[in-house]
Amino acid sequence: MHLTREEEKGISGEYGEATSTAYRILVAIGEATDAEKLVPIKWAHVSGVNYNTIGDSGLEFLKEISKDGKVKVKTSLNPMGFDRENLPELPPEFIEKQFEIARAYEKIGVIPTFSCIPYEILPIPQEGAQVSFAESSAAVLANSNLNIITNKESALSALASALTGKSPYSDLRIDENRTPVVEIVNEMDLENELDYGLLGYFTGKTIQKSCTGICNISENTDMWSLKSLAAGIGTSGSCGMFQTKKPSKFLEKVNYGKGEMSETRDELNTSEDGQLITFGSPQLGIEEMSKIQTLMEGKKFTKPCKIFCPKSVFCKAKQHGIIDSLQRSGVEFISDACICLTPLINKKNYDSIITNSVKASYYMKTSNKVSVALKSLKSIIKGYTV
Repeated sequence: MHLTREEEKGISGEYGEATSTAYRILVAIGEATDAEKLVPIKWAHVSGVNYNTIGDSGLEFLKEISKDGKVKVKTSLNPMGFDRENLPELPPEFIEKQFEIARAYEKIGVIPTFSCIPYEILPIPQEGAQVSFAESSAAVLANSNLNIITNKESALSALASALTGKSPYSDLRIDENRTPVVEIVNEMDLENELDYGLLGYFTGKTIQKSCTGICNISENTDMWSLKSLAAGIGTSGSCGMFQTKKPSKFLEKVNYGKGEMSETRDELNTSEDGQLITFGSPQLGIEEMSKIQTLMEGKKFTKPCKIFCPKSVFCKAKQHGIIDSLQRSGVEFISDACICLTPLINKKNYDSIITNSVKASYYMKTSNKVSVALKSLKSIIKGYTV
C-alpha cells in the first residue's frame, strides 16, 4: 500500500505513540482489504464506549491512547450504558469505569454525543465526503441516504481514522463497489417502520455483498422507516449500502414476499407480550418523538415505557413541550444510552420487552437473553394505552 511521507512519519512515531498505533492499525486493515492508499476523511463516529462491551482491556487501551492521542477530524461517539445526568442503580464500579471511558474519549477530543444517530445532531459534510462510521446502522444510512461515503468500520478502525484523519481506500470507498449486482424485489406493502426493519433484516442476512439494490419501496419513505431499514441491514450481515432505484433487468433477483416477511418476523419475535415498552434502537430523533406525542395525545401507557434518545434531542424536545407531554403519558426518557447497550435491560430485570425495533430484538435475544414482542408503533399504542 502506498504511503505518503507524512504517513510514514506517523507510523515511525514522529507524531506520538497513539498516532503510530493508529496508522499501524489502518495499514494492517488496508493490506488485508487490498487498499492501494489511505484517503482523508471529514468525520469519524466511534463505537466501543459501553463498559459492558469493551471491559477492562478496552478501558486500559483507551487510557493508553489518551496519553498523547488527539483526533484529527470531527469525531462523534456512540451511546454508553446509562444517562450521565440521571444515574441509575448500577454497581458503583460499573458507573466509575463507564465515566473513565468517557473521560478518555473526551481527553483525545471526541465530542461526547453518546448517540447512534450522529447524522441527526451534527452537520453532515458535503455530498461525496469520505467519513468513517463504526455504528452499523449509521454507516448504512450514510451510504444509502445521506450521500456520504463510509465502510462499515469497527470500533478500532474508526478510532484509528479519528486519530489520523485517514482511512484505507477500499470496498465502498471505491465507486465501482457502490453499484449493486443483486436486487431485493419487494412484493409487500410496507405500512410502518417495523415492516421496513423486517425488510432490512432479511436484506442484510440474504445479500452478502457490500451494496444491494432494493426495489418497489416508496420514494417518500419517512426517516424513521429509513433508519429501521438501515438498522435491519446493518444488524444481520455485512452489507453496507442499499440503492432504491427502479427494478433493473440486469441484476440478480431475490424476491421478498409474504413468506419471507413472516419467516423474518418469526425469527425475531420471541414473545407474545412483554413487561416493558421500549423505543429507540436506533435512538429517536425529534420528529419521531413528536409522532409518538401526537399518537399519544390524551392517552397513558398501561406498561412502563422507556424512550432512548440523544441528550441534544431530549433538550430540544423539552423546549417544544414534547418531553413533558410524553412524561404525562407515562414515558421515562434515557439519554446517552440505547436499548441494545444499556445494562438496565437484562434477564435479571425483564423476561421480555415490547419494541418496534428489529435491531433491539436481535440484540436482546442474542446478547441479553431477553425475549421480545415485536410490534409496530401504532400497534403498541393501540394495545398498551388507555
